[in-house]
Amino acid sequence: MANDQNMEEQLKKLEQKAGDYEQLFQNCAQGTLLALQEHFGLGDSNTLKAATAFPGIALRGETCGAVIGSIMALGLAFGRDKPEDLASLQRTISAARKLCHLFEKEFGSCNCRDVQHCLFGRNYDLMKLKDQQEFIKSGDAKKCRIAVGKAARITGEIILNGLE
Repeated sequence: MANDQNMEEQLKKLEQKAGDYEQLFQNCAQGTLLALQEHFGLGDSNTLKAATAFPGIALRGETCGAVIGSIMALGLAFGRDKPEDLASLQRTISAARKLCHLFEKEFGSCNCRDVQHCLFGRNYDLMKLKDQQEFIKSGDAKKCRIAVGKAARITGEIILNGLE
């Protein structure tokens, strides 16, 4: 029971931190990844830097950056560094599929446009300055922390369970 409570506390803190970082960076991929990096001691500043252009794959409305940042963290936690390490390849892909499945259950999709529609009741074309301005002015940008926090929480649970 105490172990379950400890895990729940860790996941709550991770979820909160990821949302806070998303708002600080205004970048769902980096917010998710940094919280997971700090919590689990993964990667380095170059890893975080590599996530810079991943929100909705360069703001095109494609794969949600929270999912990408989470998959990057799963790669850091479970991934392979030798081509012959097929067990790590399978373990990482399995973990990423689980993440995607659980994220889709929560938001209906791993696609940024669809996640936006779930969170805001509409989506924005963030490649257009007018939509970017409306996204910020409406306050919807602050709601992205919900998807970021949930992705970090799901990923944290996968990592914690995988380390056992």
